[in-house]
Amino acid sequence: MILASLLEFNWLHDPQAWGALLTLSLLEIVLGIDNIVFISILVDRLPEEQRAKGRLIGLSLAMGARMLLLLSISWIMSLKNALFSIPVHPALWDMMPTAQAHGGMLGISMKDLILLGGGFFLIWKSTKEIHEKLEGDEESHAAGRTKASFGAVLVQIAMIDIIFSLDSVITAVGMVNDPSRVSLMMVAVVISIGVMMLASGAISAFVSRHPSVKMLALSFLILIGTALMAEGLHFHIPKGYIYFSMAFSLAVELLNLKLRGKTPPPPAAQI
Repeated sequence: MILASLLEFNWLHDPQAWGALLTLSLLEIVLGIDNIVFISILVDRLPEEQRAKGRLIGLSLAMGARMLLLLSISWIMSLKNALFSIPVHPALWDMMPTAQAHGGMLGISMKDLILLGGGFFLIWKSTKEIHEKLEGDEESHAAGRTKASFGAVLVQIAMIDIIFSLDSVITAVGMVNDPSRVSLMMVAVVISIGVMMLASGAISAFVSRHPSVKMLALSFLILIGTALMAEGLHFHIPKGYIYFSMAFSLAVELLNLKLRGKTPPPPAAQI
């Protein structure tokens, strides 16, 4: 069935399918922004000549993960089945309607465990990066760490790619609402990853060039990690709120950067 759906391109003659392809591609790009930010921060630790290679491999891994997950749609859907349940205090029932509907018991699925683990990893990694920048460890250990970091960077990128890809594929399947149209979803993935590959260099250079933007990006990743853990515990935080907060904060920071660029340097002290 999967092979047949891969070869099924009847949707090319359906105008609604083209609309779904455009919408899904745009949505995949938006959902991939946090992936680009994470990859940009990680490859910033690499030597200049290896950064483009790291970004390319990282986004290629993201596309490969999404493709493999799309080929395993039935398995992906089964990840929502509860593995075990945990009791929830009645005071939290209003925030966790799933638990309220099941008499105060919250079912934890494999998807929830993956989201919890991925969210924890994002929070830990981002907090560690912020600590190193604030304490100055990044500069004092940069030379020794950078030489041996390429393999470690790829492993970390691969880990977080799986988390973001899982969320992306589940969103795609839910939006298309027709698991048989695997080819349409794969085309959307290729388009979105292609756009991200084109934009990743500029984004990475911009983040690396402006330390305040890098700190803001790390804060975004902590916010995203918190949202992933909340989702793993069935606390629903609308993604629109998160992306609006990110866009607003970035707009303010861009204004600050422009203002600092126009501010003349202070006059030299007279001796």
